[in-house]
Amino acid sequence: MSDDPRLNPGGDTEIDPHTGHREVDPISGYDTTGHDWNGIRELNTPFPRIAIWALILSFVYSVIAWVLLPAWPLGKDYTRGLLGLDQGEMAVERYQALSADRSRWLARFETGDFAALRDDASVMIPGMAAAHRLFQDNCAACHGEDGGGGPGFPVLSDDYWLWDGEPEGIAETLRVGINTTGDDTRFGQMPAFDWMERAERSALADHVVALPEGDVDPDGPGAILFADNCSSCHGEDGEGGMMNGAPSLADDAVIYGQDRATVLDTLRHGRQGVMPAWSGRLSEAEINLLALYVATLSERDAGGQE
Repeated sequence: MSDDPRLNPGGDTEIDPHTGHREVDPISGYDTTGHDWNGIRELNTPFPRIAIWALILSFVYSVIAWVLLPAWPLGKDYTRGLLGLDQGEMAVERYQALSADRSRWLARFETGDFAALRDDASVMIPGMAAAHRLFQDNCAACHGEDGGGGPGFPVLSDDYWLWDGEPEGIAETLRVGINTTGDDTRFGQMPAFDWMERAERSALADHVVALPEGDVDPDGPGAILFADNCSSCHGEDGEGGMMNGAPSLADDAVIYGQDRATVLDTLRHGRQGVMPAWSGRLSEAEINLLALYVATLSERDAGGQE
């Protein structure tokens, strides 16, 4: 007897109640099941062979995998399988190999010979990739992912530096921090000018606001007040670069903002930013590596301020 459901009765095949015979679809030749969906009759077609084979192969593979590979939990342990594979041990071995390779090239940065390191592509190529990750993990939250800074935090991707912009100086800043509790910390503070008369602070604020545009009156009251009270830290033209923690006031990346209201607030209350010392968290090699990375940010983007 044939296996073709068109020739053999049984199963869900519909029987015509008038003739007692199977009802066959005249187009396909398959028996119908008797299910009617809005005038569309369901055919009693065979289950796809490809699906059957897929189920069989899946079952066979599962049995083989259960026997050969780690598979079944046994309380705090699990079956190892005939191959004896252990993904935990494999992960540890790969991690140890990566750590050994990282330690090999990272050790070169312990010397702090920045000129020689910059010329050595064999350590700079993997080093800069690792330094980017270090920067994202430790610095980007304040200074931005690209070193572009933000309100209250200086830009690192330009040529204006609060302290030293060379790798050696940057490494020292990273090592000791700014305005922290350590004895060697860099210290910088903008004092409050609340002792000034309000009119004087207003004139000084107008002068500072005009510095980025270069639209200042050199003989005005604000310019005189600036020369007497601000130029010793910020420079005669407010361009900073004195390596004393005083930022430039003449570029577009001032730390706290250069609108008039913000400048007046700064003059009245002062400013004192803090950067933690990283010597307790990063190794000496990582600090030197990060210093080299930060020093290159201004080479990628020439606009802004530290």
